[in-house]
Amino acid sequence: MQPAYVERLSVRDLKERAAQLREMLRECVLCPRECRAKRLEGRYGVCRSTDELVISSAGPHYGEEPPLVGRRGSGTVFLTSCNLKCLFCQNYDISHLRYGRQISPPQLAEIMLGLQRGGCHNINFVTPTHMTAQILDAIVIAVDRGLSIPLVYNCGGYESVRTLKLLEDIVDIYMPDIKYSDNEIARRYSGAPRYWDVVRPAVAEMHRQVGDLVVDDGGVAHRGLLIRHLVLPNRLAGSKTVLEFVARHVSTDSYVNIMDQYRPAYRAIHYPELSRTIKSKEYFEAIEYAQAVGLHRGFERRARAAN
Repeated sequence: MQPAYVERLSVRDLKERAAQLREMLRECVLCPRECRAKRLEGRYGVCRSTDELVISSAGPHYGEEPPLVGRRGSGTVFLTSCNLKCLFCQNYDISHLRYGRQISPPQLAEIMLGLQRGGCHNINFVTPTHMTAQILDAIVIAVDRGLSIPLVYNCGGYESVRTLKLLEDIVDIYMPDIKYSDNEIARRYSGAPRYWDVVRPAVAEMHRQVGDLVVDDGGVAHRGLLIRHLVLPNRLAGSKTVLEFVARHVSTDSYVNIMDQYRPAYRAIHYPELSRTIKSKEYFEAIEYAQAVGLHRGFERRARAAN
């Protein structure tokens, strides 16, 4: 199956979308913060980015979910900075400290084509939200030169529906986190106003565009929604409410990776409620609730362990 951007869009269509996204940088409204920073003039937005395209690393990655990794890896591009400010970020050197190098859209296009030539199953943009316009500039070039594998939008869930609509038929696989189900907790630990109000329509829009995750006979994903949810200590993520939302308002066939790898990274050690790893009881409580509301994909092995 060809990606939607090959089957449904021309290079001209892609260029028009790219131009619209770039215009949104003029007084930036790419993400829900709508900070209005004049990024095209070199001003920094809340995301600590201008119009420059800055990446930390790129290459085949085997630590993602099995449907992305397959046998040949996910072609992962780590973007620097972020529109969230998570106190416990495990990639804080990239997202907060902004370690990386500036590249041009043609250089990113060549990176993508190189990953495709190397056999990667997809191109996986990690934390793309604040650089969506620059990424699409590179996609236009890469598609014109033969890019033809799925594109993954791997984000924190704090997305503008307006921006997402411009990505329809370009992104094949959406992979959002749903971090919290409480606005105040999200503001406190990720500096994200109205996170719960924002993430629900964003995830619903993603699902409208791509549907439930579809995999081939080898178990490799080529289209759909893959949700991540990190269980936090002391039930701070509000996992039950998150899982209930997915089951009732997205789909019980949603692929949900319920993650147990929380550790007190970055500044979390200074917050007693975040300063420990999670307990098995906290994790399996989330697994059991997911099953109770009808979810069944993405955490099957952990569910068997719980039983």
